[in-house]
Amino acid sequence: MGALDAGEGRQQPQKKGGGLHHIKRRAGVRIDMTPMVDIAFLLLIFFMVTTVFRKPQAMEMNLPPHDVKVKVAESSVMTVFVDQNDRVFYRYANDPLAPVERKQLVPFFKTEAAKSDKLIILVKLDRAAKYETMVNVLDDLEFADMKRFSLIPMTEEDLNLVMAQP
Repeated sequence: MGALDAGEGRQQPQKKGGGLHHIKRRAGVRIDMTPMVDIAFLLLIFFMVTTVFRKPQAMEMNLPPHDVKVKVAESSVMTVFVDQNDRVFYRYANDPLAPVERKQLVPFFKTEAAKSDKLIILVKLDRAAKYETMVNVLDDLEFADMKRFSLIPMTEEDLNLVMAQP
């Protein structure tokens, strides 16, 4: 562990000035650092082994090929519009727009999915909408167990239709 270096004994007296002075050597202390290094590596290995690694939180999205056309009945398609002011509207086919609260989207999606098992949701987002709003809507779709939905940018016609709503 530690060692004490006592030196080689007394030195020869030296003559300085008027008398003889005995010079004592100080005892040297040497500390063995090997046990501390062992403990440091043991702690490092312990923390590496016991640390829980988090899986990255990401949503899996399947994108269809560009050249495939899928025919869907209009009655099973619901379009959700999100404008730049975080207002949310929905409609089926060519019905008039109806407002829905953003905070009520999860129960709304669940009730609509219970009505039809072939429900497809088209989410049309205004390009000026906040990114956070898009993520929240996608989270609401995930929480409602909606597996069939698409994100679409809002066209000028859609934007004019949404802006006309009170």
